[in-house]
Amino acid sequence: MNRRAVALISGGLDSALAIHLVKRQGIDVLAVHFTWFFSSDDPGSPDSPIMTLARQLDARVAFLPKGDDFLEVIRNPRFGHGKNLNPCIDCRIYTFRKTRAFMEKEGASFIVTGEVLGQRPMSQRRDAMRLIDRESGCEGLVLRPLSARALPPTLPEEAGVVDREQLLGIRGRGRKDQLRMARELGLTGFQSPAGGCLLTDVGFSNRMRDLLSDQEEISREGFQALTVGRHIRIRPGLRIVVGRNHEENLRLEQLAAAGALFHPIGFPGPTALVQGRPDTEEEQLIGSVIRRYAKPATRDESIGVSDTASEERVIIVSHVASESWIAEHII
Repeated sequence: MNRRAVALISGGLDSALAIHLVKRQGIDVLAVHFTWFFSSDDPGSPDSPIMTLARQLDARVAFLPKGDDFLEVIRNPRFGHGKNLNPCIDCRIYTFRKTRAFMEKEGASFIVTGEVLGQRPMSQRRDAMRLIDRESGCEGLVLRPLSARALPPTLPEEAGVVDREQLLGIRGRGRKDQLRMARELGLTGFQSPAGGCLLTDVGFSNRMRDLLSDQEEISREGFQALTVGRHIRIRPGLRIVVGRNHEENLRLEQLAAAGALFHPIGFPGPTALVQGRPDTEEEQLIGSVIRRYAKPATRDESIGVSDTASEERVIIVSHVASESWIAEHII
């Protein structure tokens, strides 16, 4: 077993501290971050939490995608969902399998994670950790430096590659020890643990679940639209995303490949991204939603319609969607 490791880095404090604890023993560490297909953030940008922490840790970073195969993990997790759409155990198995393959390709011999025993109720229980390691084919290869002394020795510890006495035995949901270490090391720019996975968010999970039940084939832009605006299901196969401010309107324009765009002409109001094929009556309904969210004093009746397949056209919409209709159809 050699002195090279692959470490999962999330942008949070725990994974950064885990990398520090291993690097200080002279281990060559390559950090790995998994990107999500529905995220519009660029984790490789210089000011991202990932790259900010990597500079402070003097660590190299590689990016691996969670691809289309991860959709099946979300749809049908073998070990179930958490409170929302989060398939935490299956997700961990998925990432460990991918990480092991990457580890072998890079000539490293073990994996490092920032997991803390007992911190997360679904995937960081002792029995869940054993299950994940076994199902992913990573038994003995996953070193959890923050909790190592509260867990059985791993292969790199038994081989003397890593000194177990220099690792920690943190357990539970408290973060006092980690925050103290961050202050001592001068680590800054890490994400708040409250950020978490989008699949644990109630609103996002509802939108994601609705989209997955509605469409078999979904574009990357369609997934990214889940993080923007108000989502309204008009009928099965037809949903709209309505911008809540100027920034979201611009973002929806960037996601136009996911569907047609409806927008006000000659008056301020929201842009709507339409996923599905509306008929003439439904186009009027979409326009009425746009008019509902425009200021009454300034709204007009002209709505522009554009998609990637045809030139922009204008429809005239005279009515305004009712609040009760929106309340019944909002996701």
